[in-house]
Amino acid sequence: MRTLVVGWSSVLHGEATAGDVLAMDAVADALGTAGVPYDLAWSEVMCPPGGLRLEDADPARYTHLLFVCGPAAGRPVAGLHERFAHCRRIAVGVSVLDPGDPVTAGFHRVIARDRPGAAGRRDLAARPDPQLVPVLGVYLTSGQHEYGARRRHETVGAALEQWLGRLDAARLPLDTRLDPRDWRLPATAAQAGSVVARLDTVVTMRMHGLVLALRAGVPAVAVDPVEGGGKVTAQARAWDWPAVVGTGDLGGDRLDELLRWCLSPAGRTAARARAEMVPSGFEQLDELLRELLGDPSGEPGRDADGEFERELGAEALQREGSGPAPDRPGS
Repeated sequence: MRTLVVGWSSVLHGEATAGDVLAMDAVADALGTAGVPYDLAWSEVMCPPGGLRLEDADPARYTHLLFVCGPAAGRPVAGLHERFAHCRRIAVGVSVLDPGDPVTAGFHRVIARDRPGAAGRRDLAARPDPQLVPVLGVYLTSGQHEYGARRRHETVGAALEQWLGRLDAARLPLDTRLDPRDWRLPATAAQAGSVVARLDTVVTMRMHGLVLALRAGVPAVAVDPVEGGGKVTAQARAWDWPAVVGTGDLGGDRLDELLRWCLSPAGRTAARARAEMVPSGFEQLDELLRELLGDPSGEPGRDADGEFERELGAEALQREGSGPAPDRPGS
């Protein structure tokens, strides 16, 4: 006796969901506990390293086929009936839409979670104990054209996406942009900050991704996409935050090292300490109030040290004041 466990995560063109995989895990756990020999079969996309692809499973090895979760209907399920015709075929934890469907009726036994005229049963996906992984908020950007030839955003973004894709972590794409018209984006700064406060760590190419994290006491891997360092590096220095990497040090090993530190007790303690620092930007606000309440002197265009700031120039001013902005400088 040997059983092959399959589901919609196993068949070609099937849709794999977390519920499908958890239900298959629940069945595998039950078989293992009962001492029933079994194999799990996966699709090409979902097959883990060293796992068994459904197309490589030899039907002659199995006496039973278990189809787990989802609707017990459709062409892919009919194909399983054909390929494993000699096996005793059982559907478990499935939805029965039409008991008379030939594909559904093709199983020797159907143990349904829901079917017409019957009370529903709790889904198998709830059975395995939750296995938690770190939750990473990710801020990427392809903008910031104000940096001109120093921009490395596309290269840095691609490297980060490749690195993020191989992490065993829950990756949550985030945006610092606010838009009350789109429910996918935060409508207020408080909403954006509330999400960050619930994360384990942040990975950010954006300066304000770093700021939102540290003000909430959440560690962040800050990645500066500007050659030679831009606002991300400057902000990391202002917070004395060590987990920052530039364009020349984007190897996976370095990113892995910084992420491990951010997730460690030392990294979390360091982030909490940053949240308790002297209020952010107080020097700038003091300078502003001196300017407004004092008796300022000097020529327009000079900063607090008496040095001339860079002037935009007539051409730049005209460009700013006409037409849609091509890309507002992000942060």
